[in-house]
Amino acid sequence: MDRRKFLTSTLAAGATASVASTAAAQANKTIRIVGVSCSPREGKTTATAIQVALDAARTVDPRIRVELIDLGGLQIAGSLGGATSAGASQPEDDFDLEVLPVLKTPCLPDGMIIGSPSYFRSMSALCKPFLERLQIFREPKLLLADMVLGALATGAYRNGGQELVIQEIHTAMLVHEVMVAGGKPRAHQGATLWNNWKDDIIKDEFGIETAEQLGIRVAEAALRLKT
Repeated sequence: MDRRKFLTSTLAAGATASVASTAAAQANKTIRIVGVSCSPREGKTTATAIQVALDAARTVDPRIRVELIDLGGLQIAGSLGGATSAGASQPEDDFDLEVLPVLKTPCLPDGMIIGSPSYFRSMSALCKPFLERLQIFREPKLLLADMVLGALATGAYRNGGQELVIQEIHTAMLVHEVMVAGGKPRAHQGATLWNNWKDDIIKDEFGIETAEQLGIRVAEAALRLKT
């Protein structure tokens, strides 16, 4: 290789490395918070509540980036449990095709807000398999450890089991050794919203405030942990 080609090649490699280094540094400065709506009703009250929390989180610091994953309409099967480690493969479904790529790209979240409607005073049938399938982040090591977690729930009644749903989400996610965060005053455990206005959840001023306070608290905690 002559000297001119060598210098050109070396400069190009250096420029590529510099761009990669800058991108990595930029990613390290970014605080990524992902909201997951576990309602089978796409774009309805739970998704709206999650978006409210994310919008509030974004106001905390310009480095915060937020993203909503709406599971409504997706097909997600429950985990095969120990069978996966015994050689059996998990059938591919929307978790692999639609959810997992978003969770992992460009990096794992620094914070996550998971929301579910309260059905029979428990989490939705979509929330449970989603939580089970997150086991992929536990093997061979805990990839979500120290991630900040917030939870919210919507219900048809003011006292419709929302706090029980939040507790179920917290309990499931603690196997990842996450850092659980509640909200500010009036949302200590998580956000609780009441769907009393024909899906116009924004009219629940008390509930919306709890969603906002939850988003702020998750953002503040994630920012503190990362910086």
